Order: sequence, then structure tokens, then C-alpha cells
Amino acid sequence: MANDDIVNGGIADDDRTSRPRTQGLPSDGDSAASRPRWRGLSRSGWGWSHAAQSEPASDNAPIPSGHPRSLRPLRRIAIILRSMWRHGEGRFALIVLACWLIVALVSLVWTPYPLLVTDGYHVWNGPSAQHWLGTDGTGADVLSWLMAGSRTNLLIVIAVVAVTAAFGLLLVAAMVSRRSALASVSVVAVDALISVPTVLIALILAVPLGASIMVVVLACGFGYGLNLARVARPQAMLAARSAYVESARANGAGGWRVLVGHIVPNIMPVLLVQLSLSAGTAVLAESGLTYLGIGVPSGVPSWGHSLATSVKFINVFPLTVLWPGLLVTVVVVALNIFGDVLRDAADPLTNPELRGDHGR
Repeated sequence: MANDDIVNGGIADDDRTSRPRTQGLPSDGDSAASRPRWRGLSRSGWGWSHAAQSEPASDNAPIPSGHPRSLRPLRRIAIILRSMWRHGEGRFALIVLACWLIVALVSLVWTPYPLLVTDGYHVWNGPSAQHWLGTDGTGADVLSWLMAGSRTNLLIVIAVVAVTAAFGLLLVAAMVSRRSALASVSVVAVDALISVPTVLIALILAVPLGASIMVVVLACGFGYGLNLARVARPQAMLAARSAYVESARANGAGGWRVLVGHIVPNIMPVLLVQLSLSAGTAVLAESGLTYLGIGVPSGVPSWGHSLATSVKFINVFPLTVLWPGLLVTVVVVALNIFGDVLRDAADPLTNPELRGDHGR
């Protein structure tokens, strides 16, 4: 360490040893030059991201008490969930999604009837003590197929969200790149491809892959990733041109480190909303693509498959269409509400508890 007269934001060595430190916060009598400099706190949707300081600081620079970095990840998640639970809409979304997850896990080990068991003497029966939701055209138990279908739809939603996030963030990184040629080509490509409907993408993928879950995941992930990149680009551009990102690059931070550490936290509210919308739309897309014969293959339980096989008999046996249609509607609404409430609960401007634990 060089023997400079001033260190740590302008506090002299002699003054620093003789003056008591109050958890890094300056007293009223301190001069402006002796106050610690905090210029790198940037707002993000998932708490607060500590951006690089615009001026070099010592390694032992004081950290103010109650700084958001003292919040542990598990505690932050607990605060967000508690904040969501306080709202009626958030409580509804959490209950629906929790029930969906529980039913999907239970279906791995138990269903009222085996899926391959059919009864030709009890076809298109209504709800009864033996079959709570009735039977379908083959005499199979509707409740058993819906329970098993919840597992398939949950896996599709998780895969679609993962592909959407990965592909969308890759496009965002290209669109805010410092290479003007790459950024320009990426913007033009996104604007051109975003008009291509998801059904057309699925039809193109179904030619080499056939009807499969992979077609649903790739088609939805590609289409929703384009939309995510288009919506997130303005905020990503503001973050990429900010002072703390330029400082981080000057300190040697690479492109991916800047993207993950600074740009993504600042566009997190947009990501949360878009990913929740993509999750809800994936449930609808699975039903539509399966009905067209290019989605979930025959024999694999899913809500879309239950709708596709029973919609022909809606005038005679409407209940068989009602149950899967009701599940799709409730889950899609819950996913959309979940994204909106999560955005507000994860924002430190609307949730003061995320700004720090205040010594707790």
C-alpha cells in the first residue's frame, strides 16, 4: 500500500485511527471529503445489484450497515413469498401453482386408476363414486389422465421458460453489444422474425422431428425468446450505457460478466413478467399444437391431449371437455397473476424489506 496522505475516500490515516467508526456511516460533523463514496448502487428487480464504483476504492472500504448485500438469498426469497402472500391475487396464484406441483408429484407414484386400464362397459360416464370426474370414450378414468397430464404440462412449462430465458438473453447480449455491426444485425433479425407465428415454427420443426414434446418446447421457446428480447432491449440499452457498466469494463470485466452481473439484474422486472407470460402461453400452445397433431404424441397424457380427444363429443358429453379446459384456464390465469405480483414483490422500490435487514 502506497503511503498516501488520503485513503478510503479522503480519510487520513491519523484521523482514521483516532476517530471512532460508526459502522461506516459519517457523523454530522464530518466534512464532505471524509464521507464514504457509494456511487455504484443500481436498482434491479431482484433486490439491488452492487455495480462497480466509478472511482477506485480500498479493499477495506466501509460497508454501511443495512446494506442490501447482507440479505441472504434464502431470506430474500422468504421476504418475497411473504409479500406475495399478503395480496389476495398473489395468494390465489401461489395456492394454484402449489396444488399443481403437488398433484404432478403425486401422479408419479399414484393415480386412482392405471392409465392403460379401460372399461368398455362404462364409456362417457358422468361423475360417480368410482370415477369422480367420469370416464372418456375408451372407458379410462378422466381424473387419472388429468393427474398424469399435469406432470407433462409442468415439464413443458419448465422447459419452455428455460429455453425462452436462454435464447432471449442471448439475443439481448447481441443487441446491446459494443460491436455496432452485430447489434444492428441482431435488431433487424429480431424485428423480422418476431412476426413469424409460433404455429408456423412448430410446423417447420414437426417435419424432421414429428409430433413430440420437443416441437412444443422449441417452437414456444424460440417465439417467446424473440418477444422477450424485443421488450427487454430498451432497459438493457440503458443499463449497458450506464456509468457503472463502463467502470466495470474499464476494470477488466468481460461481456458475460457485465451481462450477468449488471444488465440482467436491471432488467429483472421485465424478465419476470415475460417469463410468466411465456409459461402461461406455453400451456395454451401445448393444447393447440396437440389438437393440430404436432404437439404431444398420442398415448402421452396431457391436458391438450384430453381436450383433443374429447372435443368431438362436446355436444353429447360436455363434462369431458369441461375438466381439462377448466384446468388450463385456471393455471394460465394463475401464472399471469404470479408474474405481476412477483415483479412488485421483488422490486425494492415497492417492497422496502428488500432494502436490507436493518441489523436483524
